[in-house]
Amino acid sequence: MTGQTPPAALRDWAFPQPFGARSVLVVLAAFAVLFYTGQRVEVDRMLSMTGNAVLASAGLSSDAESAKGLGRVLGQLVPLQISDRQEISRIADFDPDHLPPFAYLEEVKANEQVLNPRTLSLEDHPVSKTYLVQPLGYLAHVAAKTLETIEIGLWGTLLAVLLGLPLAMLGASNLMPYSAPRLAARSLVSFLRAIPELISALFLVVAFGFGPIAGFLALGFHGAGVLGRFFADEMEHADPRSQEALLAIGASRLAVWRLAILPQVMPHHIGSTLYVLDRNVRMATVIGLVGAGGIGQELKGRYDLYEFGHLGTILLAIFLVVLVLDQVSGRLRRRFL
Repeated sequence: MTGQTPPAALRDWAFPQPFGARSVLVVLAAFAVLFYTGQRVEVDRMLSMTGNAVLASAGLSSDAESAKGLGRVLGQLVPLQISDRQEISRIADFDPDHLPPFAYLEEVKANEQVLNPRTLSLEDHPVSKTYLVQPLGYLAHVAAKTLETIEIGLWGTLLAVLLGLPLAMLGASNLMPYSAPRLAARSLVSFLRAIPELISALFLVVAFGFGPIAGFLALGFHGAGVLGRFFADEMEHADPRSQEALLAIGASRLAVWRLAILPQVMPHHIGSTLYVLDRNVRMATVIGLVGAGGIGQELKGRYDLYEFGHLGTILLAIFLVVLVLDQVSGRLRRRFL
């Protein structure tokens, strides 16, 4: 084949450039934006403090206040707080003859400073205090609060489905032919989705007080916005042929949804609901920080009192819940999807 002239197409072919001038300008602009915003969020300071902490942990530097502060906090998380001690004088209707299981009374003698009314000076006086000690008392309390967190996530997901499904049916173009109701439903879904759960929980705590009511309502309203968007998009992408066949024989829109759309999108609906459930259980911990019940409320109270041993127990409980939730969610997804 040597000596033959190659075709014109091969003579004109050139290796395509991996990037052009526009790509270079976009990359430079992106780096400029990241450099500017990085200074505003103090990325350089974060890198400097992290580097000093790494050098201090390796013994190459002694100036690392962030590492020292973090080390002190982490050191106080252990040992974990498992037992619970309460002074019996502060327990309402205490009955020493009916103690909780495995509990016992402990008497502690100490000196307490008391004001002498004659000399107006503080003097040490021996006092004796009796405590009710429950070896697993705080662990049981954390377990109860963790269960409440899971319940808040479950009820928030249930409320999200009950509100999101009707809004999705009103916002889907293949189910709602009129633009005005469709626009209103889409706008409400966007409004619910735009308000973070933590912000709505703040207002709901004011309305309903501290506790799980504000928690599952905040999760439910935001989840309704998320599921309303997901469900509507899934309905609109359903195969239109079966829908057109039912409409041709005079079926109602509700019948079209029940017979043609729902069987197609049910696996997608289940997947979206499991996603919101997984997110709600995690967020139930966060919104508890503003008083919306659950383990987050307990975490905030112990943090304010600098009881880091209690915090260690709480963090371990949260980790175990997230670990179990991941396993259960994965099994459900493989089962239904």
